[in-house]
Amino acid sequence: MQREIHTPEGMRDVYGSECRKKKLLLGRLSCVFHTFGYEDIETPVIEYFDVFSREVGTIPSRELYKFFDRNGDTLALRPDFTPSIARAVSMYFHDAHTPIRLCCQGKTFINRSSYQGRLDESTQLGAECLGDSSAAADAEQIALSVQALQAAGLKEFQFSIGEINYFKALVDEAGLDGERELALRKRISHKNHFGVEELLDTCRLPQKLREAFRVFPQLFGGPEILERARTMTDNPAALASVARLEEIYEVLKLYGVEQYVSFDLSMLSKYRYYTGIIFQGFTYGVGEPIVKGGRYDHLLEHFGTAMPAVGFALVMEDLLNALDRQNIDVELPDKKMYIVYDRDRLADALALAAEKRAEGIHCSCVERNPKLSVSEYEEMANRKGSALSIMHKYAEKRPL
Repeated sequence: MQREIHTPEGMRDVYGSECRKKKLLLGRLSCVFHTFGYEDIETPVIEYFDVFSREVGTIPSRELYKFFDRNGDTLALRPDFTPSIARAVSMYFHDAHTPIRLCCQGKTFINRSSYQGRLDESTQLGAECLGDSSAAADAEQIALSVQALQAAGLKEFQFSIGEINYFKALVDEAGLDGERELALRKRISHKNHFGVEELLDTCRLPQKLREAFRVFPQLFGGPEILERARTMTDNPAALASVARLEEIYEVLKLYGVEQYVSFDLSMLSKYRYYTGIIFQGFTYGVGEPIVKGGRYDHLLEHFGTAMPAVGFALVMEDLLNALDRQNIDVELPDKKMYIVYDRDRLADALALAAEKRAEGIHCSCVERNPKLSVSEYEEMANRKGSALSIMHKYAEKRPL
């Protein structure tokens, strides 16, 4: 018996109306990016392993798809775009004197555990602003994300904004070693209050610092949460990160998107290349954030060019799932026609198809099967969302 061939675990085929809607949205969102002055860039889906190595601060090596080329060099499928963009900018834009705005789209791959229930392959659409260290650049990324989701058709969504330096400043003040910092980071990210307190019991910390870590999982909410974070510490670096968030919020109000924004200082990304603001976008019907981003001011140094940068990525599969579960239809603008002809009417069928294609109508020409009735052809056309034209001696041409 012939073995059934199917997609590898974690991969899937996309076809029909789903594929057309996905491509339509990719084009629509790219247009939004272009209106903000972002220019397209393509990077290879395969990079040298060093682009995503531990030193870069991306996902753990075990979650990469790795293989060897004919020279024995280790290669990897990209798990996210940011290191690839950083590598490309270091190669081609290192002497730029103005901010660089780039956008990209394509496949990313993460070798997840089989029990996680998520696809290994996803399509991401991303934007990166490089060479600009300002709070205005941070705010632009969030405002661009908001407008992208609005252009996709979403109406109810929320962005959580954090600042990784607030946590890092307190960790440095506490003098925690790498193992304890990682354990504390995970427990705060999961909002595991009891786990945080249990870990703090093993540390000898001043009371004010201990209390700051204890309430860390509760530091989420509206702009008022920033004032609470300010009162928790006297650490200059931590206070500077709060001031940065306040500055970003003021710019977001100028964009008129502040209603989509909340703050979450307990949000601590697993990507270690982030150095400042981090943010995630959430909506109904999807358990994971559909947008992830942040500032990574030291990443380009790994590739030989010192340059501040901030960017984000939008996961198309999650966006499409959210639209579907919220019953938001992505209308396909094209008209379609299904032309069924007898063999001796081929010339007429092709002439009609050429005429309609010139009008922007998608036409399929099919030779009539005598075993199928007109109603069966009508059903086929309806399934495809097409008008029907039958050209044979028993029926006149049906206009679109």
